Amino acid sequence: MVEFITMAPTSGDGEFVGAVNNNSSRKVSAWTGTDEAAERQPTFEYIRDIAQAAEKAGFSTLLLPTGGACLDSVSVAANLIGHTDHLKFLFAIRPGSIQPTIFAKQFATVDYWSGGRALVNVVTGGSPVDLAADGDFLDHATRYKRTREYIQILKRLFTEEQLNHEGEFYKLKGASLFPKPKVTPKIYFGGASDVGKDVAAAESDVYMLWGETLENTKERIDEMKKRAKAYNRELSYSVSFQVVLGETEEKAFENAERLLTKADVNLLNDKREATAKGESIGVKRLHQLMEGGKENNFKIGPNLWAGLTQVLSGNSIALVGTPDQVADRIVEFVELGFDKVLLRGFPHLETIQEVGEKVIPKVHEIIASRQTV
Repeated sequence: MVEFITMAPTSGDGEFVGAVNNNSSRKVSAWTGTDEAAERQPTFEYIRDIAQAAEKAGFSTLLLPTGGACLDSVSVAANLIGHTDHLKFLFAIRPGSIQPTIFAKQFATVDYWSGGRALVNVVTGGSPVDLAADGDFLDHATRYKRTREYIQILKRLFTEEQLNHEGEFYKLKGASLFPKPKVTPKIYFGGASDVGKDVAAAESDVYMLWGETLENTKERIDEMKKRAKAYNRELSYSVSFQVVLGETEEKAFENAERLLTKADVNLLNDKREATAKGESIGVKRLHQLMEGGKENNFKIGPNLWAGLTQVLSGNSIALVGTPDQVADRIVEFVELGFDKVLLRGFPHLETIQEVGEKVIPKVHEIIASRQTV
């Protein structure tokens, strides 16, 4: 059975992507393509409404992103616990921002109070500007070495009564965790570079990919299955997309193009420069898909659109079409081996409500019908 994940737009939200305030000092989020003057501010009420809508719409998990332009994920989750019943919280955490023992304590507290609804998403890279702001100046390969050690420590804190550890990046003596999770939390992780894929195969439980073309994605998941097998491990897999729906395919693409009608020209230029200077292989892959689709209005496959990649650095490829078309496309990716699908859109609240009403039931129906044949 496939699980659906969505995210909390904790840096703001709105009807348009890349529409920023004229004040150039404001930070723009790579997650939402908005700045601190976002049309919809990430108030407690708005994020609560999204969490409750996600739970009602059939999403199992809410990803809480990390970054200089985002609200603190632990504080957000702590406030949402009492306003949700079974929604899980997936914490994005950067090893360079917080010590593993401190994060484990915060995480375990939320997990305990929520009745075991916490999960971990370890994020190695991110914006070089954000990393520098946190005092993290390690190079790409070294960051992944640290990530591997970080995950290993978290696993031991979750399962061992007390541990001593002396590694390249961390030294612990008599470390322990209270409260200890009753069920060992799953580690979600993504990385498109060779070193990132190796860390994922060796240490993660769920490998997260940003959606690309069906062909590209098949190559990537097949490669990861081989890498995991080399470590005598089996992983779960998650794929992420934006979603834009319409009563017809033509109307859906009109809705998609409308998202960028207020995009700031300077932001488009900044995005190109940041991609060229950045170290993220995943971001560069999406940028190449976007460039390759320019002559076809950024269409890179059936109901696949890379237009948002002009603004967004991360998860930016969109499924665009009628609910039936989008459901069919999702099933195609599920059949590649994905048991988790992350969906989001603009504005976030209305998108996940519509996806929950019109898409998720169709996906479950299609999968169930094929399993009974």
